[in-house]
Amino acid sequence: MYKTYQVKEREIYRDMNNRLSSYTDDLEDKKGLKKASDDDLQNIFAQYNDKKITQKAFLNLFDQNRKTNQKSFSDYVDNLFKKEDYKVAVRIQYLSIVSLPTKIQLLESPITIFETRNQLVKPGITNTGRWETTSKSTNDINGKLERNNSFLIKSRTDFEILNIKSLVFKELTFLFLSCIAILFSVLMLYIFTVKNLIRQQKQVEVLHTVVDNISHEFKTPIATLKIASKTLKKEFNPETLHLVDRQINRLESLMFQLHKDESGEKLTKTQPQDWDFFIKDLSFAHPDILFDLKNSVDQEILFDKNLMETVIKNLCENSVKYGASEVKIEINIPKNSLEIKVTDNGNGIEKKELKNIFEKFYRIQSNNIHNSKGLGLGLYFVKRIIDGYNGKIDVSSLINEGTTFKITLPYEN
Repeated sequence: MYKTYQVKEREIYRDMNNRLSSYTDDLEDKKGLKKASDDDLQNIFAQYNDKKITQKAFLNLFDQNRKTNQKSFSDYVDNLFKKEDYKVAVRIQYLSIVSLPTKIQLLESPITIFETRNQLVKPGITNTGRWETTSKSTNDINGKLERNNSFLIKSRTDFEILNIKSLVFKELTFLFLSCIAILFSVLMLYIFTVKNLIRQQKQVEVLHTVVDNISHEFKTPIATLKIASKTLKKEFNPETLHLVDRQINRLESLMFQLHKDESGEKLTKTQPQDWDFFIKDLSFAHPDILFDLKNSVDQEILFDKNLMETVIKNLCENSVKYGASEVKIEINIPKNSLEIKVTDNGNGIEKKELKNIFEKFYRIQSNNIHNSKGLGLGLYFVKRIIDGYNGKIDVSSLINEGTTFKITLPYEN
């Protein structure tokens, strides 16, 4: 678009220049200031060169000539381009007048000899010329030739179309509109492509999150079932059978989460005894760890059982993973909220690590070495569940003394 604009602008200026050049070439002849056979101009130069007239009078002559011819000059230029609606400004100047052969400069600065009413702002085209005038001076008494008066004159003609921009845009309106339409179409296509990529990326992230979640959650029931299987091989215990049933149900629940889009949402309410079962399963899977549960919940609550199990077990297993031998769990329902508090006597967490522990795949490390097994997903899923219920989780920890997680979930019976 820019290059097309430049080409069209040059084309308009070239047309204007061609039409004006034939006029300005002999402009002085037409206005009576200079003729090849007329010595008036040369005589004025000679008189000024010989200091017979002052500089002020010399310059005033050209100034008066400019003012006298300005109207007719402007009218001619305006009529010449009236049809095209060009608003043209023209200025003709003498840049220098040099007396030959002495090479004396008669002008200290350029003088304007012709100018239109429209004033130049920034010349679009500039033409320069150089020519020599010669005349013979004779003695009026005896008619003998005394000398030749020669002057070398440099001139410059400046042209400008003041409304060139509007003229070009007017002629190229269709092209500009077409370019803008194409640019807009490309921009819309780009935006659509970016949005589509973002949407696909979100779908991939959701898929990865689901896979990570399910793979992480499968670990606990599978490990518990392995231990239960070994126990049953040694001796029969009815409690072990109940544990196996609960773990199978949990596996089925996890499988259900993979297909919840097909079967619809299903909420399994949390019963008062479920909290005890969560801890019993943990005690069975980690017989060397003391799990102390204080449960004051005596009613059914609408929080999803599977999610609550994930929260309790991930927090407790995280404590076991980082050196705890005793884990205390407190569950209460104060006014309009559910509170879960998990306290351990493990290794503790450094203060600088606390802000990162809920990040996905983040694991606490010592001297750039991970000392515990895992993917760094447990606390990440806990935080997601808490955020999903618009709750909050606070962490406090002391090195070599232990860590406390306190969860508050807004709840109304």
